[in-house]
Amino acid sequence: MKLAGFFSLTVLLISNAQAADVATIAGNGQKAYVAGEQTATETPVGEPYGIAKAPDGSLYICEIATHVVRRLDEKTGKLTLIAGNGTRGYSGDGGPATEAQLNEPYEVRFDAKGNVCFVEMKNHIVRRVDAQTGKISTVAGTGKDGFSGDDGPATKATLRSPHSIALDNKGQLYICDIGNHRIRVVDLASGVIRTFAGTGEKKPTPDGASFAGTPLNGPRALDFDGQSNLYLALREGNAVYRMDLAKQTLHHIGGTGRSGYSGDGGPATKAQLSGPKGIALSPAGDIYLADTESHTIRVIRKASGIIETVIGDGKRGDGPDADPLKCRTARPHGVYVDSAGTIYVGDSENHRVRRLMTR
Repeated sequence: MKLAGFFSLTVLLISNAQAADVATIAGNGQKAYVAGEQTATETPVGEPYGIAKAPDGSLYICEIATHVVRRLDEKTGKLTLIAGNGTRGYSGDGGPATEAQLNEPYEVRFDAKGNVCFVEMKNHIVRRVDAQTGKISTVAGTGKDGFSGDDGPATKATLRSPHSIALDNKGQLYICDIGNHRIRVVDLASGVIRTFAGTGEKKPTPDGASFAGTPLNGPRALDFDGQSNLYLALREGNAVYRMDLAKQTLHHIGGTGRSGYSGDGGPATKAQLSGPKGIALSPAGDIYLADTESHTIRVIRKASGIIETVIGDGKRGDGPDADPLKCRTARPHGVYVDSAGTIYVGDSENHRVRRLMTR
């Protein structure tokens, strides 16, 4: 019976792999900055990290090597600049976002009004581009690293190397303050920041523990399920947790805590992860991971808790496009799944954005 079950699972994995194709939709393998509207596949995309779709269906891309956020219209295949002027720095608040200096924008999200929110790791801030005016402002952080400011204005608080952000349906902005081993939260209505989870300690996170008083070892990436759960990937902790916002408890759903690449076809809680740096939920509730140091995109199936690889073979490389399990990547950091179940990947050190689209 065990053999038959394993055989059925193997057939399922193979059929899933054969039912999809990978294609490069942005980037030519170089990381130089090019201004103006460009054809996406002919244009350098400088180390793409966070990616997300906007309310209008376009794809936004954070480029850390060129310090910009760009917009890809998949219908026209054109890239346009949204924020950043291509030079490293921290300037431009109150003016056009395309004239501002950024410093390594890591991840991008959209608030309820369609404003563009993104985190700049090296500036230790979160900024916002107004959807109507195109002007940029800082919503959290001072531009200096540290840990201060809880229960006060977010713009006077200090963060340390923030990596990821998520927004819930109640106007709360969550920040992976990874250098402080905490998740901070900003109430966008009041502008007040506080520590939401984490103690600052690099210790294991017990299953079922409450947010208060529980350590988080390298909280790297967050996604919100649209209801009452945040999903969290721990970079140093090599694990994935569900954060129940109603009960204020943490639930272990993936990774053993040890770094590695193993466990496909079995329970995700017994699999080894390798520095996961991106997380995204599918419409079906499956949890996709950019398992960065194994150069793969993996998924934890909601229905079964089984983990699979959907892109890559565990080895660094650059494609080729087509068969997803033969398409190698190079330290992918970004993953996003749209409402149709299409998977987008920031293939960071190949300087490409790839798409896995079911046939």
